[in-house]
Amino acid sequence: MQYINEIKTLLAQARQKSYQAINSIMVETYWKIGEKIVLEEQNGNTRANYGEAVLKTLSVALTEEFGKGFSYANLRNIRQFYYTYPNFEICYTLCSKLTWSHNRLIMRVENQEARNYYLSEAAQQQWSVRTLERNINTFYFQRLLSNQNEVNSSLETINIKDFIKDPYVFEFLNIPEMHQPSEKELEQNLISKLSSFVMEMGKGFSFVGNQYRISTEAEHFYIDLVFYNYILKCFVLIDLKMGKLTHQDIGQMDMYRRMFDDFKKPEGDNPTIGILLCTEKSETVVKYSIMKDIPQLFASKYKLYIPTEQQLIAEIEHQKAMLNLRNHE
Repeated sequence: MQYINEIKTLLAQARQKSYQAINSIMVETYWKIGEKIVLEEQNGNTRANYGEAVLKTLSVALTEEFGKGFSYANLRNIRQFYYTYPNFEICYTLCSKLTWSHNRLIMRVENQEARNYYLSEAAQQQWSVRTLERNINTFYFQRLLSNQNEVNSSLETINIKDFIKDPYVFEFLNIPEMHQPSEKELEQNLISKLSSFVMEMGKGFSFVGNQYRISTEAEHFYIDLVFYNYILKCFVLIDLKMGKLTHQDIGQMDMYRRMFDDFKKPEGDNPTIGILLCTEKSETVVKYSIMKDIPQLFASKYKLYIPTEQQLIAEIEHQKAMLNLRNHE
C-alpha cells in the first residue's frame, strides 16, 4: 500500500538525518578533544615525552569509560585533526559534513588547496571512503588541467579545465600491464565499468552512448564515447587512440565537435568539447595544430594502471611545464 511505503520513506529519511547529525557532532567533538590534548601538552612542554604520556593516560581512561575508539593511535589522529584545522569554523563548515574515516584520509594530504578540494568534492559528490582514498592516491586534484596551468581558461564563468585531467587513470579496468588492448577492447572495457569511468571523468558527467552515429546527407560518422556535462551545459566527445597522437586525429575530433554543434547542440548550450585520449602525446603536434587556438579541444594521456607516486608526480609536472610553455609563447 502507498501509505506503508510513505511511512518507510519517512523512517529512512529520519535515520539518515540522525546519522548525519550524530556524525557531525562526533567530528566536532573530536576537534574539541584534539584542542584540549594540545593545550594540555603545551602546558607541560618543558617535560620530555610529556605529550605521548598524555595520550597514553587519556587512552586508558576513555577506553575504560567509553569503550573502543580511543586507542593511542586514534588519539594521535584526533590531535593531528586539530593541528590540521586550528580554525574551528573550517571544521564546522567542511569537516563535519564527512565521516571521521573521510577526514582521517584528507588530513594526511599536505597541500592545503588539495585538502580543501577533497573536503568540498567528497561532500558534494558523496564520495565513499574507498573512492576518496583512490582519488587521493591518484593525485586527482593535481591531474586537473586547471591546476597544471598558470593561465586560467574560462567558458563564460566556468573554467573548462576544472573538468579535464591529464593523465587519466583507468586502473579499475584491471588490464594486465603486459597486455596492450585495442581501441575497441578499451572502449568495451570502459563501458563495462561505466560507474568507475564516470567517477574518473569527474563531476557533472552523464553517459550518452558509445559508437555514437552522427550523419550528414552523404556520410555517417561514429564517435567512440559521448557524454553530457550538466554543469558545463555541453556535450563532451571522447576519441580513444592507441599510440602517438597525430594531426589527423586532432582534425577529425574538431570535425566531430563542429558537427555536434551544428546537428545536436540544443539552443542555449555551450560549444561541444572534444577530448582525445591517447597513450602518447606529441607536444610538436599539439603545439602546431588547431588545438592551440580552440579552447574546447583537448588531448590527454591515459594510464591503464596507477603509476608510482614518483612517476605520477613527474608526469603531472611535465604536463604543467608543457602547458605553461605553450601559454607563454
